[in-house]
Amino acid sequence: MRTVESVEELREHVATWRACRERVALVPTMGNLHAGHLALVKHASDRADRVVVSIFVNPTQFGPEEDYGRYPRTLDADLAALDGSACDLAFVPEVKTLYPFGPEQAVAIHVPGISGILEGERRPGHFDGVSTVVTRLFQMAQPDLAAFGEKDYQQLQVIRHLIRDLAMPVEIDGVPTVREADGLALSSRNQYLTPEERRAAPELYHALCDLAARVEAGGRDFRKMESSAVARLEKAGFRPEYVAVRRADLGEPGPGDRALRVLAAARLGRARLIDNVAAAG
Repeated sequence: MRTVESVEELREHVATWRACRERVALVPTMGNLHAGHLALVKHASDRADRVVVSIFVNPTQFGPEEDYGRYPRTLDADLAALDGSACDLAFVPEVKTLYPFGPEQAVAIHVPGISGILEGERRPGHFDGVSTVVTRLFQMAQPDLAAFGEKDYQQLQVIRHLIRDLAMPVEIDGVPTVREADGLALSSRNQYLTPEERRAAPELYHALCDLAARVEAGGRDFRKMESSAVARLEKAGFRPEYVAVRRADLGEPGPGDRALRVLAAARLGRARLIDNVAAAG
C-alpha cells in the first residue's frame, strides 16, 4: 500500500491504473478506523481492481458546538490497519489540499430538501459539508464507484441524490452496518461511552428493531409508535433527538409504502449515537 498527500500524486496513480483498464473504487473516511471501515474496503475490493481510501477529518461538516477539535486522529494506527487490508492507496490530504482558499471561502454544495430533515435539522449545515467534501474527493480521485456505510443512512441518500442530480459517473454502493455482538453499530464515537453507558447503548438498536417489527406486523400509527420508542429510550438513560419511520428515500410514509426505514439519533453521556434498520411494511 502507498500513501500520498497531494492531488497530483493521487491522480498519477489513478491514471496508471486506468491505462491498464482497471476499475477504481474510493472509500472516503475521517480516519479512526474500525472494522466497519475495513468492511467498506473489502466491499470496494470485491467490486473494483483498485481501492483508494481517503483519511480526512472534514471541518466543514462540524457545527460550532460539535467535536471537530477532539475528533480522534489516529493516522499511524489507521495506516497500519489499511496496510493489512485490500487498500492500494491511502490519500491523506491536509485541509489546504481539499480547501485551497480555506474552508470559509470554499465553493459549497447544497442538496435541498433531504439535507434539512432529521440529521440536517439537528445539525444545520452538516450535509452541505458532506456534499462539498465528497464532491471534491470525487473530482480528485475520479473513482468508478464509492462505498459508504448504511449506518449513516441519510448521508448515503444525500450522496445518491447529489450523484444523480449532477450526473457524476460514480456508482454509489451502500454497505450494511457492521455491529458488535450485542447489536451496537460500530462508530468512532462509541469510545466516548463509559463502561456503564456501553452496556446500555445496544438498547438503541433493539428499540429500532422492535419498532420495525411493529411496522412489519401492520402498524400504521407511526407517530404513536415513534413516541413509544422515544419513551423507551428515555427510560434506558438516552436523550433522544428523534425516532422516525420514513420511506426508503426518507420521504414521509404513506398507506401504500412498503419499503420503509426506521431511524434514530440519541445522546448517551458524551456520545451522540445514530442508527437505522429496514422495515418491510
